[in-house]
Amino acid sequence: MSAMPKQTDFTNWVTEQLTPLGAVRVRSMFGAFGVYVDDLFFAIIDDDVLYFKTDDMNREHFVKAGSEPFRYPAKDGSMTEMSYYSAPDIAMDDQAELLDWARSGLDAALRARAVKLNKGKTSR
Repeated sequence: MSAMPKQTDFTNWVTEQLTPLGAVRVRSMFGAFGVYVDDLFFAIIDDDVLYFKTDDMNREHFVKAGSEPFRYPAKDGSMTEMSYYSAPDIAMDDQAELLDWARSGLDAALRARAVKLNKGKTSR
């Protein structure tokens, strides 16, 4: 069993930068870190790269900014892509810019949670 990754200077920096959004928490998960604001999972940190949640409403904005999707190797050796895109370079140098991109990720996570909650209500 591999050890859980320890928080790094980068995870601490992300936590500090995102604090204006609410209660920021970073948790180890599957060799990376999950980033939460007020218990809403909206970002991933892997190898000191920050990825925000995307959906059909905001993904194109990330793509146009040159962001890359979060990918990880599946058991069969193929690469699995998740709906998280890297924070653009410009966001990493400017807290206000970073917070704008983070809010976009939070909004996508809120939309995903709303869809999940509505599905739960209609299936009863």
